[in-house]
Amino acid sequence: MAAVNTGNNLAYLLCSMLLAIVTVSGALSDLALRGLRLRLVPPDEVYAGRAALFGVVLVNRKRRLASHSIDVVTPGGVPAVLHVARLPPGAERLGSVELRLPRRGRHRVPSFDLATRFPFGLFVKTWPATGATEVLVFPAVFPLSRDREREIGAAGDATTRRRGRGHELYNLRPYRPGDEPRLIHWPTTARAGVVTVRELEEDAGLDTRIVLAGTGARDAARLEVGLSEAGSLAVHLLRAGVAVELVGPGMWVPLDRGRGQETRVLTALALYAPPGGPPAPGARSLVYPATLAGLLRQLVVDLD
Repeated sequence: MAAVNTGNNLAYLLCSMLLAIVTVSGALSDLALRGLRLRLVPPDEVYAGRAALFGVVLVNRKRRLASHSIDVVTPGGVPAVLHVARLPPGAERLGSVELRLPRRGRHRVPSFDLATRFPFGLFVKTWPATGATEVLVFPAVFPLSRDREREIGAAGDATTRRRGRGHELYNLRPYRPGDEPRLIHWPTTARAGVVTVRELEEDAGLDTRIVLAGTGARDAARLEVGLSEAGSLAVHLLRAGVAVELVGPGMWVPLDRGRGQETRVLTALALYAPPGGPPAPGARSLVYPATLAGLLRQLVVDLD
């Protein structure tokens, strides 16, 4: 009626079309974002201050409808972590994002959002896609200083040879009941006509106890430097095949070797909190025993 009375038929027609476009755009963008699930997959190891590659998995849980023009974005909208032009029903897309967490300990990675300009590209609609993901950040690990390398080398050269269960040959002797068959030295046995076994040299001379001296309660910056130094020492030694034990205020990681021990040591360092402060979630207070003290070389790291 207003269009007839005023003669503004075209103006009302255009206004109606624009309102219809806005309505349709809102409905279709809602439909595009509905049923989408986003999962953030942290890497096995995250080190403080070092870029870490997180996996991003986008899944369309709708049974019949595809989603179009989907962006995975950080809060704030830019930059796009992953763009998917079309995601069929039941399908998933994989992407990755590089994140850098500055401090050790347990941290929550910021949530990600889903955004779309579908269908007309006139508006951007954003939905929150994930909650905060908790990750454990290890202390920063660096190459050892030359002084530390010399100290480790000197300690290794000063070890004494002892009979034990290592890898190097210590001696040959006649077979005794209870000896392991794998230790039989067949060339000597054939030559002498007597079953002869190998005695192995003990590897304990290289096994290392890393001792954290002080608590680090007085200087937070010095504490982080000390924990990074201890972690760097442990990683260097363990990857060289050396068994490592970690002891310090309220913490003890028993002697062991391998990648599992590397994870245990770095986890203990990541969760360490100076006495008197609030304990880190998951941290345990332990008193380490004084056993094996004479068989381990000792490296001291000052936290104060």
